[in-house]
Amino acid sequence: MSQRIHKIDFPVEKARKYLEPGPVVLLSSEFEGHSDIMTLGWHTILEFSPSLVGCMISGMNHSHELIRNSGQCVINVPTVELTDVVVAIGNSHGDKLDKFAAFHLTAEPASKVNAPLIGECFASFECQLYDDSMVDNYNLFIFEIVKAHVAEKPEFPATLHYTGEGRFTVMSEKVLDQSRDFKPEMLI
Repeated sequence: MSQRIHKIDFPVEKARKYLEPGPVVLLSSEFEGHSDIMTLGWHTILEFSPSLVGCMISGMNHSHELIRNSGQCVINVPTVELTDVVVAIGNSHGDKLDKFAAFHLTAEPASKVNAPLIGECFASFECQLYDDSMVDNYNLFIFEIVKAHVAEKPEFPATLHYTGEGRFTVMSEKVLDQSRDFKPEMLI
């Protein structure tokens, strides 16, 4: 039988520590010859088919303008080996710096969008803007993943997860495998 857990009051502005949905990603974009990479932790899967993902991209970020104008981006998933690069990209400004050159990352051509893939990342998802109706009010872009590229191994890469206040956790191990009985609608 499970036990009740004693809880304390907690600041609502720090809820992300427990609710952050997925790995920190590097979002690459390009418009009219200008490219950028940004570190992003605010994203979530919205639908399975079509494959939709929502991304919160601050209007103060250089990538916001590039993506708003191009309607495209690539969501790249780094592994823990790129922690220092992920943090450095998040602390720099793309309008003042070529992040691919500065952080020694390889820009690879995508097959369906103009934004580059990042060669050093475990996975790259080419995205086309699907719905921008919430961008002006909430900075929420809804993208459709139109092409996916994923390394074959390891099956469960060590990915970074941001919990706020400059802290990251790492996820890499499969804890429980219920795939035989799993139905995606169980999560919604």
